Amino acid sequence: MEITSTESFLRYWQRIRGRTRRVVDCIPAEVLEVKARVGVLSPGATVLPRRSSDLWSLGDLIRHLALLERWMFAENIHGRPSLYRGCGVDHADGLGPVLELFEGLGAETEDLIRQLTDDQLQNRCQTPGGASLPVWKWLRAMVEHHIHHRAQIYTSLTLLGVATPPLYGLTSEEVADRSAS
Repeated sequence: MEITSTESFLRYWQRIRGRTRRVVDCIPAEVLEVKARVGVLSPGATVLPRRSSDLWSLGDLIRHLALLERWMFAENIHGRPSLYRGCGVDHADGLGPVLELFEGLGAETEDLIRQLTDDQLQNRCQTPGGASLPVWKWLRAMVEHHIHHRAQIYTSLTLLGVATPPLYGLTSEEVADRSAS
């Protein structure tokens, strides 16, 4: 998918974030900072120093989405280096503050994207990993990154026994029931 219009991308991006917000709204406050290790979920579990194999809490995932989109992707598309500094509770602690962070930084990210002209989508930007690519491809990577972490939120909530909304309005079973035999 090539992105050629800032406004059409923003409409798409708002739908992506809206679907994430619907599942985020299902998170009970008491499980926001539950961490998983070695297939076991337990509130208040002691977590060893982070390794790439560790799972993040739901709070970490939401903060990570908001902070990375604003302080890495939105900075990079304007030719600036990443300012991302992690996603711990020092950024927002508690469900209300985490949701405020998600919405507030989301609005800032949208404003920074809106500043781009359609022509600027073809400009090159540099990623924190040193790759140089067109801005539109970096925005597409932002969408892929967002969807990846939304899936982790769905999975974590399922493992915690929390009901979640179907992504597109129907469950798998409802689609099967409505499909032609």
